[in-house]
Amino acid sequence: MASNYISNICFIAILIYFLVTINNNSFLPQTNAGGGNCGNAPAASLVPCLGAAKNANAKVPPICCGKVGALLKTSPKCLCAAILSPIAKNAGANPAIAVTIPKRCNIKNRPIGKKCGRYIVP
Repeated sequence: MASNYISNICFIAILIYFLVTINNNSFLPQTNAGGGNCGNAPAASLVPCLGAAKNANAKVPPICCGKVGALLKTSPKCLCAAILSPIAKNAGANPAIAVTIPKRCNIKNRPIGKKCGRYIVP
């Protein structure tokens, strides 16, 4: 339990550092090869999804599902950019698990079969 708390604190600290020091909005999209101009907001908004991105058996919090659903409606490529970002990786998120979150949230308009890096959205 303490380990999860420490991981979350580290993730938030890395996220804050990233948001304060990175002024170039093209940083995140470069991680997914063509994600558009996403900026830093997607990674920051998906903090509630961290536990579900680490463990395929974890229940996805409703707030995470809401954030993912909203991001898929407005900027679906930015979800991929956030999943593949160095911030997510440093926080311990597993991209292969993270791409399953839209399905685990029962989001009907998810980009089924689309590639997110080397991962395919189920």
